[in-house]
Amino acid sequence: MEWTAEAIDQLRAYWAEGHSTAEIGRRMGISKNAVVGKAHRLNLDARPSPIRREAEAGERPAAQPRRSSSPARDGASLRRLEQPAQPSAGTVVRAFPRASARTCCWPLGEPGTPEFRFCSGDAMTGKPYCQEHASVAYVKARDRREDAA
Repeated sequence: MEWTAEAIDQLRAYWAEGHSTAEIGRRMGISKNAVVGKAHRLNLDARPSPIRREAEAGERPAAQPRRSSSPARDGASLRRLEQPAQPSAGTVVRAFPRASARTCCWPLGEPGTPEFRFCSGDAMTGKPYCQEHASVAYVKARDRREDAA
């Protein structure tokens, strides 16, 4: 929108009358956000937010301390995650992302380390992974009726 002197005067008048930004926008044929932005650039008086929070509506009950849903654990009791699937014999391992759309892009190792690689087996048609890695990546959805029973 081109902000003409008339449009700015009209915005200032509506703003002084206390109209909401949405109402000003409707009357001027522009978006509420255009009104907000121009009012800000014109340094018009700020208005309190029309959104009423629960704390403002009434007394808020005292906050209860949060309890952990699981018992505290020490580092020794944490189980290690399973190691990523290793490529099958005969698969070339690449250090860089996919060389072509027909190679597997399954990541191997920890990102950011020199050992990080990508599998380069032949990708399945329409999939980014080889047969072996696609079997890990894609899990058949269960029937919802099984969950309801």
